[in-house]
Amino acid sequence: MEIPYTHGGDIYSRPIKMDYSANINPLGLPEGVKRELLCCVEENVCCIYPDSACRSLKMALSEIHHVPKEWISCGNGAADLIFALVAALRPRHALLLAPSFLEYSQALHLWGCETDSFMLREDEDFSLDPFRLKEALFRARAEKQPYDILFLCNPNNPTGLPVKKEIVEEIGVVCKETGTWLAVDECFCDFLDEPEAYSVIPKLKDLDHVIVLKAFTKIYAMAGLRLGYSLCADQELNIRLETVRQPWSVSGPAQRAGIAALKERDYLEATKRLIGPERERMKGKLVELGFQVYPSQANYIFFRDPVWKEGDSLYDRLLRRGVLIRNCGNYPGLDGSYYRICVKTAEENDCFLRYLTEAVGR
Repeated sequence: MEIPYTHGGDIYSRPIKMDYSANINPLGLPEGVKRELLCCVEENVCCIYPDSACRSLKMALSEIHHVPKEWISCGNGAADLIFALVAALRPRHALLLAPSFLEYSQALHLWGCETDSFMLREDEDFSLDPFRLKEALFRARAEKQPYDILFLCNPNNPTGLPVKKEIVEEIGVVCKETGTWLAVDECFCDFLDEPEAYSVIPKLKDLDHVIVLKAFTKIYAMAGLRLGYSLCADQELNIRLETVRQPWSVSGPAQRAGIAALKERDYLEATKRLIGPERERMKGKLVELGFQVYPSQANYIFFRDPVWKEGDSLYDRLLRRGVLIRNCGNYPGLDGSYYRICVKTAEENDCFLRYLTEAVGR
């Protein structure tokens, strides 16, 4: 029996003309990355074992983030590091925001970890209430069932809502007091208009029980190459991460592509100029079509169809037209009336909106 596909990007099960379910940079691979990959073919990089320690890549990341290279671990995408982190820590009790990225619970349940859900409220636009979250951490400790780890996706997926770095730092302080590891997933942070206002990487020296997860997957459109990394000031945890992960988990071409991508500063600026205005324009069009649109600040939009009908949903109607969007019905706390779509170029978005208007029929 085939295992159900639970994520966006499934363009393999059926013919798809437009994929709006995966939040990948619409600018595609940076030109410098393309050139580096061609060099990898010419230099037979694919024919030799890659550096299992990813030394050159870690050095490049160290210079970009201004942290010691010993703080960095590399993996086969951020998902690889999520599973490695759980394997390294072996937590028994975890707290997860809901709705949020599904891989956290999958990794935790694989190791038999008990998980509690911290439900984000629709009447608050699914934004995070830090006071209520801190109360939950203290309450668990008072009940002698403290959380071993808390996963915080920033900005959150699928809602696209970020949490300011000062608030994340406050949560981190409480986590340290309650003996809780804080894993901050910043994979979409670079798509924000002001990512420096949200990232806690510059504060990791003071937050040695915090681990930040990053990836080249979405921001550099390298989903097929699989490359992610983590940053943490706790050297013991970094050693454990290196111990549990598979050797050669990051291919040679992926390492070379990552180093090349980090040089593409103009590419990041072009991405920012594209995503922000297009995101806001698409939000306005969705509102005009009668959808309830939430205030995402990432490269994707979270919305609800108030006239949703099971069996004849917006997802079904678009799929019949060869257009794939992310049905969020498998996220905890959501049903099939909630959707997530990515933001692409103006031309692609115009085409998508025509399909959407046709499918809505209102």
